[in-house]
Amino acid sequence: MASVASPLRAPLIAGGKTPADVTSDICSVLDGRPTSLWWGGFMTSLAALLLGVVAISYQIATGIGTWGLNKTVGWAFDITNFVFWVGIGHAGTLISAVLFLLRQQWRTSVNRAAEAMTIFAVLCAGLFPIIHMGRPWLAHWMIPYPNMRGPLWVNFRSPLVWDFFAILTYFTISATFWYIGMIPDLATIRDRAEPGFRKRLFTVLALGWDGSYRTWLRYETLYKLLAGLATPLVISVHTIVSWDFATSVIPGWHTTIFPPYFVAGAIFSGMSMVLTLMIVARKTMRLEDYITVGHIDKMCKLTLTVSLMVGLAYVTELFVAFYSGNPYEQFAFTNRMLGPMAWSYAIMAVCNVGISQLLWFRAVRTNVAFVFCISIMANVGMWFERFVIIVTSLHRDYLPSSWADYTPTSIEVATLIGSFGLFFSCFLLFCRFVPVIAISEVKGVLSVGRNTEPTARPLPTAPAAAPAKKEGVMV
Repeated sequence: MASVASPLRAPLIAGGKTPADVTSDICSVLDGRPTSLWWGGFMTSLAALLLGVVAISYQIATGIGTWGLNKTVGWAFDITNFVFWVGIGHAGTLISAVLFLLRQQWRTSVNRAAEAMTIFAVLCAGLFPIIHMGRPWLAHWMIPYPNMRGPLWVNFRSPLVWDFFAILTYFTISATFWYIGMIPDLATIRDRAEPGFRKRLFTVLALGWDGSYRTWLRYETLYKLLAGLATPLVISVHTIVSWDFATSVIPGWHTTIFPPYFVAGAIFSGMSMVLTLMIVARKTMRLEDYITVGHIDKMCKLTLTVSLMVGLAYVTELFVAFYSGNPYEQFAFTNRMLGPMAWSYAIMAVCNVGISQLLWFRAVRTNVAFVFCISIMANVGMWFERFVIIVTSLHRDYLPSSWADYTPTSIEVATLIGSFGLFFSCFLLFCRFVPVIAISEVKGVLSVGRNTEPTARPLPTAPAAAPAKKEGVMV
């Protein structure tokens, strides 16, 4: 049987791969030596991480007075970074769980890395509320366990406490979903490994996987259940984060549009980061046949769709503010667009809504270099969106006598750089030691877009005449 390209649909996996080719290509990345590009990226990320460790250590030893906060701007870089990293983590759940339930087969080449991105982004996000406490060694007080502190408990009505439980739940489900999906591939590495520590390690991690029909049946049932549990988290986690602002009485914050607005923004920033990481992994790990231009095109369409939702949210909050007739609300948005920090609002609008409109054109969506630049600009814009919401709503208070400008200190900038260092260091280590492509899932879509019928088929012949019958006897 010959396997040729279908004239109706392009193959999801290029190069005419066989199941054996998939295993060999993906595992060879783990067995061989890292490329110079990988080493360059890892050393740069590690340097950024060490800078962040030094900054955070100095900050904890000295106090949060090392930040540029003042009487008016009580929240700034730390909470901006927290909301940004939580948003980054949403695309992993979207690609892995939601698209799995919708039977989108193209997700198989990008879901593993997207899930890993979720784990690392949530780790980065969880650091900032702990640092913001000022005394992070007391972070365990957030856990409602029996203690000897008498009536001293956290305020369960505080949205910041909701953040703690939302992040913890999201991390637990995402990590479980990620690990369960890797079990078949971990078993593949176990079977290929030479006797030694590596084989023993993957034997433990594979949980006794034997590839039998019963094992696959239970695995697929569990994976579907976890996908169903993870899907509501896409909405619930960032909805809870938005309540940090929406439950306040600060002009520019107390609005009911924040929950869907934050969810759309989170998916937009997460999809943009997935595009950035996939393009980097595609080049550095030589995965062009598995992460094709078709995958990038589909992700660009999703990114464009969510960008339009974000743009609608921007217009809606402006309309509500000016239609309400509330002078304080109107001033908050006028100050955002025309005030001393109008440059940050302009960056947000251009990067999140303006530049992403280029994705309407197929020539742009299929140009990897253009898509890479657009994905980076989208993440820059989404970081500034959180900055605009937080800082520009606070630096002009009700009384002009308490107005103050905000300028981040070197400690805050170094902490932000360190969070990116942590994220990319973890992701590059993941690409080095764990299959970045889901081997077992990719094998299941090899036939999509291929014609497995014989290339030359005999022409049908005319049916033979029916035999005559005579008095019940066939002649």
